[in-house]
Amino acid sequence: MNEERMFTLRNPWFVWGVGGTLSIAIVAILIGFVWLPSASSAFRDLGLWARICGAAGVPSSWYGGNATSWVPSDVVVLPPSGTIQPMADAIGRGATIATQHCSMCHGVLGTEQVTAPALAGQYADVTYKELRDFQSGQRQSAVMKPIIAARSDQDLHDLAVYYASLPLAPAAEKTRAGEAPDATAIRLVMQGDPQRNIAPCAACHGQLDRTGAAPWLGGQSALYLAAQLHAFASGARRNDINEQMRNVARQMTPEEIDAVARYYAAIQ
Repeated sequence: MNEERMFTLRNPWFVWGVGGTLSIAIVAILIGFVWLPSASSAFRDLGLWARICGAAGVPSSWYGGNATSWVPSDVVVLPPSGTIQPMADAIGRGATIATQHCSMCHGVLGTEQVTAPALAGQYADVTYKELRDFQSGQRQSAVMKPIIAARSDQDLHDLAVYYASLPLAPAAEKTRAGEAPDATAIRLVMQGDPQRNIAPCAACHGQLDRTGAAPWLGGQSALYLAAQLHAFASGARRNDINEQMRNVARQMTPEEIDAVARYYAAIQ
């Protein structure tokens, strides 16, 4: 008795079954990764490869720098142990250092500046971490490096608690009367964009929750915030823990970066 083999091209049922399955898979891929992203306003200005990567939730490009020369930024940031004086003393010392070396760029009493961050009211762990990163070279700045290079760990802690003791600086920009906040910015800040693997900003930077050493962004100048997002996107700035900010910023369009920067500049 002859039995025809099932898995052979001579079996029409096998050919039609495999062909139909492959056809359905190809159509599903084209719809899910090409057609649907092209119909979404969030992907409309992106190229084909960027749309496919965005729909898959992965970056469309990866930073190709020399990673071996960069040590990851500290995940756990702790103040110096055993040398902390009473808080009032630390604030006083920090105020002295800030007046002598920091106020020219960051403003007297931490008032808002255009190209440097406003530090008044910023979380102490944020300021301490960034100062540590400037000192170690994990965050690059031709201005900050010589100022902070010889400072002790206690000095960094004192500066951090001093700025944290100040009231928050006022909003850098004022929303015009009757002008509603940008809908794109609100969506990215409060909801993110899961299709492009963009987490909501408010989940780490406050409003919804705060994680790690994420800074409060309200009141910063839009120019400064946009510049930092572009630096994260290009890889020029890379002191974020586990590349969180780089992964988000790479997926954002220049228009979205500007919208989010203006949103935070207008709130305190």
